[in-house]
Amino acid sequence: MKKWIFATGVIVMISLSTMAQRRGGERLTAEERAERNTEQMAEKLSLDDSQKKQILEINLEYAKKYEAEMVQRKAEAEARKAKMEALREEMKDQDTKIQAVLTEEQRAKWTEIKAEQMKDRRRGRPNAQIEGDPRRGKSRGN
Repeated sequence: MKKWIFATGVIVMISLSTMAQRRGGERLTAEERAERNTEQMAEKLSLDDSQKKQILEINLEYAKKYEAEMVQRKAEAEARKAKMEALREEMKDQDTKIQAVLTEEQRAKWTEIKAEQMKDRRRGRPNAQIEGDPRRGKSRGN
């Protein structure tokens, strides 16, 4: 029975993604998806009315669960995006304040150091050290 429910869930998920692509991304409600999937299964598997009713209940349960998970994932993604945007703004503000304190020569060097750090991060070295930083021990190249 568990395998059967799992198989039905897989069919529902595949059907949902296929339907979303066919309909140009138009979203159906959980009830509409469950009904559509049930109708497809009834047609392909020659389900009787009792089976069809049971399958609809199962499909509806999983469609609602899937919908709730998607809403939660979307909210989490939006929260992460907002948090990252706030962090970028803070970093920008910090840099503006730092730039105001530095001389023109220091600003140029600081810009160069930041560019090097960014390059190091992109190479997969998240803990890249600033050259000559006494808090980090030996500088690179020594």
